[in-house]
Amino acid sequence: MLLSEVAANLSLDPVSLPANDVQVRSGYASDLLSDVLAKAGEGALWVTNQKHQNVIGVAVMLDLAGVIVAGGVELDANTVANAIEEKVALYKTDKTLYEVAGRMYEIGIPPASGR
Repeated sequence: MLLSEVAANLSLDPVSLPANDVQVRSGYASDLLSDVLAKAGEGALWVTNQKHQNVIGVAVMLDLAGVIVAGGVELDANTVANAIEEKVALYKTDKTLYEVAGRMYEIGIPPASGR
């Protein structure tokens, strides 16, 4: 499923979008960066409550489809600037991490199976 389709389906608020739409291969939800590094793979869409710029570094390292910051968390200005600079798709939502992960599963995004 394309990232734009997921974003529309989940009513996500875009913060930073890459020039080209990307395929979402899987989904992953966690607030532990080390957990994401170990278990999310390329093309995964990551849901988190973390708002700092290290989130963008992880997204770049893994070549993630994008990052959703859930729970109405206000993003740091540096995080937004970094996402724009690195061309990382970054979304925010007031929905909880639990709700977003559940909806992703409902619309057919498979869980990440590790690296």
